[in-house]
Amino acid sequence: MDELGRAFAGLEREAPHWMARHIRWLHSPKSRKYRIPLGLFLIACGTVGFLPIVGYEFIPLGLLVLAQDIRCLRKPMGKMVLWLLSKWVRIKKRWQHTHQH
Repeated sequence: MDELGRAFAGLEREAPHWMARHIRWLHSPKSRKYRIPLGLFLIACGTVGFLPIVGYEFIPLGLLVLAQDIRCLRKPMGKMVLWLLSKWVRIKKRWQHTHQH
């Protein structure tokens, strides 16, 4: 499994159940016709990140959606998500440890 596949698996594992279903669907081959327009839409929303509701974080999210279909984005986006997931897991463990006592 490549970086992007491991990244999507990690996102599914860490996301709430309802969100993991959507991530799994988005990663599946049958959603290809929706991924490219959705990725472009998210990037466009990110360019107006100064407005309320949308933010600049939509740009990397759009790139992540597009990475499934654009080969040159797979490795860098996979690595970025895996790095973010490792930070998330570390923070979550620290938070759980401090709130157990």
